[in-house]
Amino acid sequence: MRILFVEDEKRMAQALCEILRLEKYEVDHYANGLDGLAAVESNIYDIVILDVMLPGMNGYEIAKKARSKGIATPILMLTAKAELDDKVTGLDSGADDYLTKPFMTKELLARIRALSRRTFGITDSTLSYGDITLDTTTLTLSCATNGQSVRLSEKEYRILEYLIANAGQILTREQIALKIWGFDSKAEYNNVEVYMSFTRKKLAFVEAKTEIKAVRGIGYELRCDDV
Repeated sequence: MRILFVEDEKRMAQALCEILRLEKYEVDHYANGLDGLAAVESNIYDIVILDVMLPGMNGYEIAKKARSKGIATPILMLTAKAELDDKVTGLDSGADDYLTKPFMTKELLARIRALSRRTFGITDSTLSYGDITLDTTTLTLSCATNGQSVRLSEKEYRILEYLIANAGQILTREQIALKIWGFDSKAEYNNVEVYMSFTRKKLAFVEAKTEIKAVRGIGYELRCDDV
């Protein structure tokens, strides 16, 4: 899961990014509102953690602009203000949840898990589609029909996670490269091809009917026609 964190307090941002990465999240951090908005509009993130007070553009404005463009990515708003009116403003701007500073790390992680469950239908640390189940804690792929399982690499897991979250849609190679490797990566499209091959082999290993279909000249789609 890839998280966008927009926060201008340097020490706080560094600490939370490190904590989130230890929790196996992919995290991109930006320190001003304009860069944050551009990142949100890329629509490659699963969750956005957005501070209210930012240079360039505040969090309320970012949320409003994102929602006006049809971006439905869950937004968790952070603020030092605890007044009810500020919370209402944040929620009316398009935020899905609101967390007041200072907060405990455990509470932040719990809010992220709650947004994940709401977005991807994750229940008891699993994510399912067709006849496959992903364990989000152990990165294990299982086939529901025969009980076979296999451990995925981090990239293989994130590819399947992304495909499941967008089941029924064709994802372009560019979308996949941005989602899995990020803006700053030098990953080429052949990285996508290589890891798609690895992931397909894992699906074949557990004898899943769920398949990753290649759409010529466009990208990939997750399908399970027999379940």
